[in-house]
Amino acid sequence: MRIVSTLNFIPDQSRPGLTTTAIGAVDLQGTGGNWATVGRRSRGGRRVHRQREKRKGKSVGLRIGTLNVGTMTGKGRELADMMERRKVDILCVQETRWKGSKARSIGAGFKLFYYGVDSKRNGVGVVLKEEFVRNVLEVKRVSGRVMSLKSEIEGVMLNVVSGYAPQVGCELEEKERFWSELDEVMESIPTGERVVIGADFNGHVGEGNTGDEEVMGKFGVKERNLEGQMVVDFAKRMDMAVVNTYFQKREEHRLTYKSGGRRTQVDYILCRRGNLKEISDCKVVVGESVARQHRMVVCRMTLIVCKKKRSKIEIEKKTKSWKLKKEECCEEFRQKLRQALGGQVVLPDDWESTAEVIRETGRKVLGVSSGRRKEDKETW
Repeated sequence: MRIVSTLNFIPDQSRPGLTTTAIGAVDLQGTGGNWATVGRRSRGGRRVHRQREKRKGKSVGLRIGTLNVGTMTGKGRELADMMERRKVDILCVQETRWKGSKARSIGAGFKLFYYGVDSKRNGVGVVLKEEFVRNVLEVKRVSGRVMSLKSEIEGVMLNVVSGYAPQVGCELEEKERFWSELDEVMESIPTGERVVIGADFNGHVGEGNTGDEEVMGKFGVKERNLEGQMVVDFAKRMDMAVVNTYFQKREEHRLTYKSGGRRTQVDYILCRRGNLKEISDCKVVVGESVARQHRMVVCRMTLIVCKKKRSKIEIEKKTKSWKLKKEECCEEFRQKLRQALGGQVVLPDDWESTAEVIRETGRKVLGVSSGRRKEDKETW
């Protein structure tokens, strides 16, 4: 008889976290006749969780990367196929070696915005997935080593900066010019907007972060050199974080440059320190042959899109015209209107001024609404 009685109390499948089979129900009742639930039910139920998610707003996931391609000549389609295969939405590219200031489709729904002053060296660009191309608001082409692109994604302003620092053997003046240009780009971006920098900095920030904990993690490669110190100084100066160094990976997934016997890390992704929590992963992609010496670095970023509150100013205050249904209000309105029109029975020919008098009288006699939006109360 106990088995039959328990069948009436078996919860249906609409209540997650509870037993849903007759055998499980009998087993859990036990000898004492007490019920136990399987797992832990979330507090508040489904409706409360939907309301919480609605208040929180939706999120947009992005995969942003950087790669020194060596040259873009003959690599457009290959680069687009790699981005599609690796599900990369935005890619900063360096050493394109394309002269000019243009935007060009490279296939598979990807578009390259690039800038270069010399077809034999340097050149930078940003590749965007097709769905983000229409959101581009501004493109700043600073030099053959620095450019930035601003786009609006679900109401969030995202600035993507592509940089290519001078090599170790270049003159100090050229290096200082590059960092000065990058500083100017950063200073022109409002603090409330998100920034992601993908660059080949040609420097080693080194392993460990003693003394620099606020701008980098401890998962770099080898020892820091002068060019790497410039990267760290820039991050401190602009309140940025070196994303690569915050995620513990195997050494193979931290090395961005391999040539002969040289294996090191020179390509980096940077973001604002305050937005570091939006990045959940960052690593080097191995097994691709688009670039001969460099490897692509990709980070996974989640933009939290908060719903904007409706401003009270935007809501129009309306005259309480429904009060005219009452005879006493209607009679008072007639008297006040006659006084405002100077006792005239026939309306004047100038309708615009007459209409304004009618509206003004209505506001004074009938009153206006508060402009607040009425919320529908939930019923049981």
